Amino acid sequence: MKEINVADFQQEVLNGGKVILDFYSTECPPCEALAPKFDAMAELYGHKIKFLKIFRQGNRELATELGVSSSPTLLFFEDGKQILYPISGGIKKSEIVERLDQMLTTEEVAAIKANQRPIISEYDVAILGGGPAGLTAGIYLGQAKLKTVLIDPALPGGYMGITHLVSNYPGFTEPQPGFTEPQPGFMLAHYMSEQAKHTGIDFKVAVDITSVDLLKKEIVIDQLETIRAKKIIIATGTTPNTMNAPGEREYKGKGISYCATCDAKYFVDKEVTVIGGGNSAVEEALFITKFASKVTMVHQFAKLTANQTAIEQLQANDKIAVLYEHEPRGFEKRGNTMITTIENLKTKEIKELESDGVFVFIGFKSNVAVLGEHLPEMNDWGYIVADEDMKTSIPDVFAIGDIISKKYRQITTAVADGTIAAISISKEL
Repeated sequence: MKEINVADFQQEVLNGGKVILDFYSTECPPCEALAPKFDAMAELYGHKIKFLKIFRQGNRELATELGVSSSPTLLFFEDGKQILYPISGGIKKSEIVERLDQMLTTEEVAAIKANQRPIISEYDVAILGGGPAGLTAGIYLGQAKLKTVLIDPALPGGYMGITHLVSNYPGFTEPQPGFTEPQPGFMLAHYMSEQAKHTGIDFKVAVDITSVDLLKKEIVIDQLETIRAKKIIIATGTTPNTMNAPGEREYKGKGISYCATCDAKYFVDKEVTVIGGGNSAVEEALFITKFASKVTMVHQFAKLTANQTAIEQLQANDKIAVLYEHEPRGFEKRGNTMITTIENLKTKEIKELESDGVFVFIGFKSNVAVLGEHLPEMNDWGYIVADEDMKTSIPDVFAIGDIISKKYRQITTAVADGTIAAISISKEL
């Protein structure tokens, strides 16, 4: 994989024929999730399309010129012109394949597909999801010497991995070297992941989950590999909600972000808009103030819905202002400025809010869509019902972590769920 800089851009990209260019950053979980997929695609398509990488932080002027404002972002070129729609953020393999196929003839695509060979893998246990619940289950199952695979469409860690600070996880009495505050979420995710790997379980992460059949206990990843297991643990967690407001999809990764840990560092001395007023919104807004000069929060209610400690910290931070009883109605970009159209819910007045970037934190939804058509019993809010052993209504299928119906969703409760499921499975097998 060739890496270029701004000096190489003319020769390698504009004069390079068909090119896919990855703007990546360091300390960027979505970039790390993309890397193995990008490499795999290069092996398949590399003889027809040139695959290049460029370090975004070291080539900021070029990134700005091309409209790249977040990492990773993939741009597509042909004969010196940018073609197709860029993709950024948590990029799926299928999104890359779709665009690459559009750059080639039908015959060329068919020849590439013909080189792919299906694979079948057999396991005792397959864990769907690599958050704290899935990683804990993997640790226990690995130590029990059960053949286990952990599958995740991103990097292990789940939402914990993009939580900037974890201050209430037991066992960390002092800040870690190089940090002046409680345990960073990505480090806790790293420690858990490494511990799970050391038990000998297999990791298949940064993959596309093509299909899941919970009745047959089969999971297909990247359209090629079929994983069969005696037991399946569902640990797919939750995903941030979106507003589906005009412009939100278009500017995702190009002015709108859902991950402060990933993108806040790009807003040094700039102004930022934050949508939301719950725990995640308040905590992330506080984190963003480490970089931004001003944060304006837009919240639909008359008061914040976060915990009182977080609210007090926010109120003591003079960088943060809150617009209560307002909702976004749309987003657009004028030059490098993001325009958020907001409505005053009391007066119905519409006005525009200018900033350098927008962060959205409005809650979560359960990730059950990936599980196929045969779903276990769920509650009224779309979360899976599990018993005290973490068993679902489908035989040999367990569910743990934020995906299940329960009162509290914390790292510690997820770890407990993973422990229970793994011990239950170990005894059965």
